[in-house]
Amino acid sequence: MSTLLLTGFEPFDGETLNPSWEAVRQLDGELLDGCRIVAVQLPCVFGKALQALCQALARHQPSLVLAVGQAGGRAELSLERVALNLDDARIPDNAGAQPIDVPVIAGAPAAYFSTLPLKAMVAALRENAIPASVSHSAGTYVCNHVFFGLMHAASQLPGLRRAGFLHIPYLPQQAAAHASGTPSMALPQIVSGMRIALRTALQTVHDVRLSGGTTH
Repeated sequence: MSTLLLTGFEPFDGETLNPSWEAVRQLDGELLDGCRIVAVQLPCVFGKALQALCQALARHQPSLVLAVGQAGGRAELSLERVALNLDDARIPDNAGAQPIDVPVIAGAPAAYFSTLPLKAMVAALRENAIPASVSHSAGTYVCNHVFFGLMHAASQLPGLRRAGFLHIPYLPQQAAAHASGTPSMALPQIVSGMRIALRTALQTVHDVRLSGGTTH
């Protein structure tokens, strides 16, 4: 049975929870279109997050990976297109590190593109009344750090067919602690949206296996 790996982050920046972990752990152990979902929590720490990710990749050998992170202020599910080889932290991570203008991986390409079928995933989400869009920037904090590290690893793992990153909004209880009007999304809607997006992505994985080639 194939494995679908989901990653989420621990809380950071004074928050008591992180919606990315709250969402992905709801799906841990679930079977989705013949794939077993495994959820792994990553530390919000430069370097250590990639170590944890690489350990999960080696242990579970997934055919598809969706890394998920919090994007406070966004109002929809944002599928990221581009991972930059750049760490430029606005705030310190959970270990107090604040890298400025340094590469995620020295000597690696300047950027990678997601290999998920982003527009098909967005279309499926919108058809199910879940706000979603393609985003062109995952920032330069630990989310992008993980996204870039994931895509660099995926470029060297032929068994990993699809990989990418999803940013999700605050949960309502988080938004209530911020400025009036801060957008949020309920956890059940986020989880439902993730299932829809994953099913769409898995279909392209199945198509690749059937054709023996690639699909976009």
